[in-house]
Amino acid sequence: MYQIVLTTQNARYIHSSLALRCLKANLAELAEQARILEFTIKDRPLETAEKILAHNPEILGLGVYIWNADVATQLVRVLKRLRPGLVIVLGGPEVSHETDEQEIVKLADYVVAGEGEIAFAGLAREILSGNMPQETIIKASVPDLENIILPYDHYTEEDIAHRMIYLEASRGCPFRCDFCLSSLDRKVRRFDSRNILLEITKLFDRGVRHFRFVDRSFELGVTSAMLEFFLQHSGEGIFLHLELGPDRIKESFRKILARFPQGTLQIEAGIQSFNSEVLYRINRTQDTEKTIENLEFLKSSTKAHIHSDLIVGLPGETIESFAEGFDRLMSVGPQEIQVGILKKLRGTAIGRHDEEWRMVYNPIPPYEILANRLIDFETMTRLRRFSRYFDLVHNSGRFPLLCARLMNASSYFNSFMAFSDWLYEKTGRTYAISPKALQKLLAQYLVEIKGLDKHEVQYCFEQDQHYSRKKSPGPKTLAERQHRHMNNKR
Repeated sequence: MYQIVLTTQNARYIHSSLALRCLKANLAELAEQARILEFTIKDRPLETAEKILAHNPEILGLGVYIWNADVATQLVRVLKRLRPGLVIVLGGPEVSHETDEQEIVKLADYVVAGEGEIAFAGLAREILSGNMPQETIIKASVPDLENIILPYDHYTEEDIAHRMIYLEASRGCPFRCDFCLSSLDRKVRRFDSRNILLEITKLFDRGVRHFRFVDRSFELGVTSAMLEFFLQHSGEGIFLHLELGPDRIKESFRKILARFPQGTLQIEAGIQSFNSEVLYRINRTQDTEKTIENLEFLKSSTKAHIHSDLIVGLPGETIESFAEGFDRLMSVGPQEIQVGILKKLRGTAIGRHDEEWRMVYNPIPPYEILANRLIDFETMTRLRRFSRYFDLVHNSGRFPLLCARLMNASSYFNSFMAFSDWLYEKTGRTYAISPKALQKLLAQYLVEIKGLDKHEVQYCFEQDQHYSRKKSPGPKTLAERQHRHMNNKR
């Protein structure tokens, strides 16, 4: 039995919640009375409630995000019916803003808005001592990172064997992008790099080989010493994921990144748009030419897997200017381009453009844009399908030869949009299309619509099949990698 249960519904089982572990680490004398339980958005709320209530907690801390807002609300409804006396405390970005209009906030007892380690611990002590605070919305003050107890000891052996391990070397973001919650914390605060390196070493010794930093710009928190540690152990199954500001890579980092061997480093480089007027309008400071230069360096001089982002639906971005930016990014050649759909996250400044640009958003999470003054609903829906199919065809890496025949260098965007429209007309769906079926449809399109020689297409089809069978899926699966190293240790 535990007095406190800390829980959330992750998007997938392989994910882990760094936030829950931060909360538990900073409960101090209450940590032994707290249990972390993680679920997924596919778990039925009634079964989740059963597992929570089996521990008979007095307090439930629940993390709420755009991906789990609906199922979290269902869970709170069920729990309050079954155990009205259970004190439910919400936290997370989804409930840290615009609390008055949210059903889940009305159902729960308290909300800790903001970085909650210190505030949640204080609230839990008051509740357990019988002093229930009258104020139900607790605005957490920004904690001094020197006073935060690091959470990494709370990753279990099961986590290490089966889940992604997340770390943070800094909090905050130097950018002020209207669409991003990180822009609300404009001051970048860094954890003591020596302590983070010590924690990395401890996790490595426990068998962790896949490290994913959540820092918004790794060059502001991750140090050369950390990168050198990962580089030193790159022959031992290391896989490292970092997010960076693509126009702000220091020369010292360039030299280290160039030394990482194949299959050990993934870099997420957010572009969002190449339209300078749009970038200015949404308060994103970005040196476009420096961005291109750094992307070209990463592509030509490193062996990193590069993941880049563009956003559909930004105020003032036409389909033509988006297409131009997409073609420009494709010409650089990152392995993945995520075509994201603009979301109106609670608390962000993107809403200030609603009237001028007639921005219409879906009221259901994840609050994606449906239409605006320049892109109507029908076109936005086509772009949403484009995004999904591009993931399945290009980003999957399953069909390199067929995909190369599909994409026309005169306009990568137009050539893929034509295929996207045809594919939807053929299938009527964007999900539940198997890779085998997708490959056949791609080959059919190349022959029947693009007029390619059927023998050439058949050759590409067979070679892609052979490639897919031989292709190593990145650093193997996480579970395979972790189990192999844990077994080696034993």
